Amino acid sequence: MTRHFRPRPGPGWAAPLLSALALLVPAALPAAAAVPGAPAAAARAETTAGAPRVLPALTRWTPGEGSLQLGRRSAVVAGDRALRADATALAGDVATATGLRLPVTTGARQHPGDVVLRLDPSRGDLGTEGYALDVSGTVRITAATETGVYHGTRTVLQMLGSGRSLPKGTAVDVPKYAERGVDVCACYIHISMDWFERLMRDMSYLKLNQLQIEAKVASDVDPKTKFWGYYTKDEVRRLSAMARTYHITLVPEINSPGHIDPYLENHPELQLTDASGTKSPTRLDITQPEAFDFYTRLVDEALTVWDTPYWHMGADEYMLGSDFANYPQIAAYAKAKYGEKATPQDAFVDFVNRVDAHVRAGGRTLRIWNDGLNGQNTVPVNKDVVIEHWLTETGAQPSALLAAGNPVMNSAYSLYLVRGGFHMDTRKLYESDWTPLSFEGETLAGPQPGVTGAQISLWPDSAAAETENEVENDAFMPLRFVAQATWGSPKPAADYAGFSVLAQGIGHAPGWLNVTRLPLAHGTYALALRGSDKRLTTASAEDGAQARFASDPAAAWALTATADGYYEVRAVRDGAVTQECLDVVDGKHYLGAPLEVGAAVTQQPCKDGTRTQRWQVVGHGGSFHLLNAISQLGVAAGAGGAAVQVVPDAGGALRADPR
Repeated sequence: MTRHFRPRPGPGWAAPLLSALALLVPAALPAAAAVPGAPAAAARAETTAGAPRVLPALTRWTPGEGSLQLGRRSAVVAGDRALRADATALAGDVATATGLRLPVTTGARQHPGDVVLRLDPSRGDLGTEGYALDVSGTVRITAATETGVYHGTRTVLQMLGSGRSLPKGTAVDVPKYAERGVDVCACYIHISMDWFERLMRDMSYLKLNQLQIEAKVASDVDPKTKFWGYYTKDEVRRLSAMARTYHITLVPEINSPGHIDPYLENHPELQLTDASGTKSPTRLDITQPEAFDFYTRLVDEALTVWDTPYWHMGADEYMLGSDFANYPQIAAYAKAKYGEKATPQDAFVDFVNRVDAHVRAGGRTLRIWNDGLNGQNTVPVNKDVVIEHWLTETGAQPSALLAAGNPVMNSAYSLYLVRGGFHMDTRKLYESDWTPLSFEGETLAGPQPGVTGAQISLWPDSAAAETENEVENDAFMPLRFVAQATWGSPKPAADYAGFSVLAQGIGHAPGWLNVTRLPLAHGTYALALRGSDKRLTTASAEDGAQARFASDPAAAWALTATADGYYEVRAVRDGAVTQECLDVVDGKHYLGAPLEVGAAVTQQPCKDGTRTQRWQVVGHGGSFHLLNAISQLGVAAGAGGAAVQVVPDAGGALRADPR
């Protein structure tokens, strides 16, 4: 939950995501739909200065003569059984992109036209993620690790495009930075699982290898923390399985000791209390032993389902809008533990170090944001803690953090995409030759072995200002920029215009477009509870009237596709479509999003810019759930048939009968 209260001006929504879907969309989006980055019709093996046009660009390419054609006699060969899953994934992606179905075999076969995947642990020059590519009579991808081989398969896919030929030549392709990532704050809000799957599919296509997710796991240890938006443990297991498939490292986060209100709201006894007796529901009282136990219990439970070598505890903006002086017990705690020269900042660092020791005992590495380290501490942060630097105004400079011995990741504010706020200027970054050594407030001279890499960050500060589909669209070029900048290979185009053309030509990963966003055709429907004659209706034509489920044979709603791939749901009366739209305005809001389970679903005057009036239809075996695009909560019958928000797995299955 970082950076929610510090908006900075920036460009807004740039272009509609799915403008070609104004009225009717079939069960799967066609490749011709107006989606940024849709694959080009022709193969993408054309070269600039002899190098294949791929993203990120190859570190080194030596061209050969002619090209290699893949055909019906070609196969994908896993030279080691450990590569079988990646070989199968490659074959599936080739079939999706080109229509060519290649068999998958395991062993030493190397027939002309085969794609051969090989592990060679002796290739130390390739590191843990690099690979060697040789396109001659066959396509040979060799790496020291499975991840390196997988990266090589992504390059081959981009070189093929929608065609079946590859330019002959050899490449050695090794990333410059170990961490090439994306940070997604699914904090407070819930971001759909389908969205995460598409993100990971695209990340892997671009060789981005790290996904940081701040998200709440539905707790059995502390049920008081289980209020929307959370992820079930099965959902987190699915995220972990996705990450393994796409060779992505997950970094889960529960922010503390600040921004912890999604967990602390129902625990006033653990909230930090100021000198006047006022409790702060966003701040954990780090002076209480029970507070540390509370936090680490949540961590331990979450780590039973997150598959990760890391834990991120946030540790940012603990005193945002306040000051340690308002909480004298923190200074008293620090002095009692570290002596009279100790500062309140020492108590904060002490909490970080204790959490570090706790997660390190479980074999994991702790990560934090940098802004809580303002130099006023006498107790140093443990050197094994990875520090993600986003701000210099209140936090230590990256050079100071590196000098102290901590690894540092570049999470600069200039790499932010904030809903309803600042959006990174990708053109400016590309044309200024930005690298992960360009931090907020300080640019380092290279090389810097302690700099792990960089990530872009997606924040929901104004959660109702943009839908997740709009965020997905906004992130298209930033993802490709950070992939290129962190891989560290030569720039593939002299200017941003050329880079953009390249990125659009390469497009999304194979299979990214195979998603049913709008399964129902534009039209008028009776929306009825499954197995019932109760239909969604409204009691009156007045603004704000609550929708209900009732036996009303005339009840009907008009579904119209929006530009970003949702539905606007308008009431129909006497055969005419009204200007009243299904909406959620009641109940508790977090970051502007209506996230209260049980909140009324009402009709409100239709407004194009109101994202809470956008609805998602998610099929479930002959029926569907109607989910709000912002809250990701479903619609179901509450007391007396009143339409209310419910968690998606709590019922509310509907059927749509055309009228």
